[in-house]
Amino acid sequence: MKLAVITQRVDEDDPALGATVAKIRALAALVDELVVLALDASPTELPVNVRVRTFGGGSRVGRTVRLVTGLARERPEAVVAHMAPIYGVLAAVVTRPRRVPLLLWFTHWRGSRLLRLAERLSTLVLSVDARSFPLRSQKLVAVGHGITVGPAAPARLDDGVLRLLAVGRTSPAKGLEALAAAVERVPGTELVVVGPSLTGEERRHREELRSRGVRVDEPVPHGRIGEVYAAADALVNNMRVGALDKVVFEAAAAGLPVLVASEGFDALVAGIDPPLRFVQDDPASIASRIAALAAVGPERRRAIGAELRARVRRDHSVERWAERVVEAAR
Repeated sequence: MKLAVITQRVDEDDPALGATVAKIRALAALVDELVVLALDASPTELPVNVRVRTFGGGSRVGRTVRLVTGLARERPEAVVAHMAPIYGVLAAVVTRPRRVPLLLWFTHWRGSRLLRLAERLSTLVLSVDARSFPLRSQKLVAVGHGITVGPAAPARLDDGVLRLLAVGRTSPAKGLEALAAAVERVPGTELVVVGPSLTGEERRHREELRSRGVRVDEPVPHGRIGEVYAAADALVNNMRVGALDKVVFEAAAAGLPVLVASEGFDALVAGIDPPLRFVQDDPASIASRIAALAAVGPERRRAIGAELRARVRRDHSVERWAERVVEAAR
C-alpha cells in the first residue's frame, strides 16, 4: 500500500508536534510506501520507505496549489489528513474523483464549520474515541491516541513533597488557577507548570500563577519530555469533557499517576484506588484527590502508575494506533 499523510510539521524536537514523527514511523512499518506532505520539515531520521514533501512558504494560494498538485502526482492508495480540517477539504479535491479513501484524524473538543465540511468530504473520521470528536458522525472509527510507550520514568526521590505537574500553554482555559488553589489547600504539595505562553493573555496568566507560588517552566523538545515526567510525582489535568489531552496518556505511559477532570479518561482511570477523577474547576474536589494521592505514599503511587502504563500500552500505543489506521485505510 502507498499511503499519504498530510500534516503541519515533521520535527521530532517540536514540543507540540514532535509526537507526529513516531506516528509516521509506526505507519511506515505497515505499508510499502509512505509519503508525508508537510508545511515544513526539519532533518529527521525516518524509515527508508518514507519520503517527505513540503508545501509551505509563500502565499496561501501557492501553498494550496503545491499541496493539491503534489498529492495528485503521488497517486496514493489512501490519504490521512492529520488534525487540520483544511487538509481534509483540500485533499478531497484529489481523492473524491479517484475514489481514494480519505481519513480525517482529529481529536479536539472544539468544532467548526470547516471541520463539518471536512467530515462530510472524508471517507472515515479517526479519533481517540467518540468523545474526542466534537461532531456526531457515523463515519467515526476509534483508534486510540497513538502514544509512544518507552521506558518508565524512574521514581523521583521521596523528599516529603508531592510534586504535581501540569503540561501545556498557560491559557486560562486550561484551568490552572483552580489547580493552584487546590494545591494551596494541601500542605506538602507543589504545582509545576511546563509550557509556553504564546499570547498576551497567556503571558499575563503565567505571571499570575507565579505570584501564587506556582513554578512555571518553559517547554522542552518533545524528545526530552520524559525528563519532565521523571521530575514529578503525578500529573494533574483540569481540561473540560471532550478534551482528551495527549499529555495525560504520555504521563501515564511514563508510569505517573494522573489526576483528571474529563470523563473521557474514565477507561484509563477506572477502578483505581484512590480515585483519580475530580470535578472540573472545583478546588475542593481537586484538593481531596491530591490529598488522597499524597496519603497513600510513593510505593502505592508507583503501583498506580504501572497499572496506567499497562492500560496505555494496551489501548493507546502508537503501534496499535497505526494498525487501526492502516486497517481503516484498506
